[in-house]
Amino acid sequence: MDTLVLRLQPGDDLRAALDAVLKTDGIGGAAFVVSGIGSLRGAGIRFAGAETATRIEGDLEILTLAGTLSPDGSHLHLSVSDAAGRVSGGHAAPGCVVRTTAEILVAVLPEWRFSREPDPQTGYAELVPRRRSSQTL
Repeated sequence: MDTLVLRLQPGDDLRAALDAVLKTDGIGGAAFVVSGIGSLRGAGIRFAGAETATRIEGDLEILTLAGTLSPDGSHLHLSVSDAAGRVSGGHAAPGCVVRTTAEILVAVLPEWRFSREPDPQTGYAELVPRRRSSQTL
């Protein structure tokens, strides 16, 4: 396992930046977010069971960030707090824009390849982890 330490800049889209990680030369096809903290100026969060994301406006603190990264897309969960300390959490949707910083630890798994494939049971594209053969390492 290898690790990457990322610092996203003001104006960066959190999800887009993490989706781009596996497109970096030599990273491979499987990674996960171990930890993430920072601040956002608004966020898109899809709450449990909801079909679409809810937009939360204003200055937000990232309390937690975790998920899997694959070439087919990411699956990220986050929790944020607003200026009054109210906490919201769920699936990180596009539009989570960094306000001052986002500090993220990513674990890269070179021996693995993640894909997202339709699952008839859930109706969603779900994670399919596959170990790479020793010939492709």
